[in-house]
Amino acid sequence: MTLDSIHTDRVNLFAVVSYIPGALGEFLDRLREELVAGCKPHAHVTILPPRPATADLQTNIRTIEDRLDRFGPFQVNLTGVRIFKQSNVIYAAIDQGWTELVAMHAALNVEGLRFDEKYSYHPHVTLAQELDPAVVPEVFELAKRRWRESVPARSFLVDTLTFVQNRGGNNWIDLAKYDLAAVRVRR
Repeated sequence: MTLDSIHTDRVNLFAVVSYIPGALGEFLDRLREELVAGCKPHAHVTILPPRPATADLQTNIRTIEDRLDRFGPFQVNLTGVRIFKQSNVIYAAIDQGWTELVAMHAALNVEGLRFDEKYSYHPHVTLAQELDPAVVPEVFELAKRRWRESVPARSFLVDTLTFVQNRGGNNWIDLAKYDLAAVRVRR
């Protein structure tokens, strides 16, 4: 399986995310729906981007649990809307929490979850992706305007991570949750 087919098919891929709660999460979901027609949003920051897994599910769940024992809850602050020029992904940038997210990514990108990603890990919250390049400037301007007009809060607590799986059609299911205060897996 090639990297291009992995990102095109998006079938049976795994990721680790932290969902964004409350008014900020709701705002980001509404914004994403406005920017990308037909989007199925669930606002989150990704710690491990989508990847195939080379170990069985229970082994991966234990690996994540074991590797998270050094991390506690931390704040993430979003600073504004930016764009990745290489991929035309429009995103909310992160300042506070950046170091912790990078450290988590490094700690979890191991063993059966190890994957050589196309781009270096760059913590962010995706707002729009896979757009027709012709509409990117217009969507980017709309995202910046909505951000200026109505973002309710700019920070959130990362205290729970979720191990997720794509079952096709960009339909993600939660497999396990990890409480960073206790690092206990809940299924």
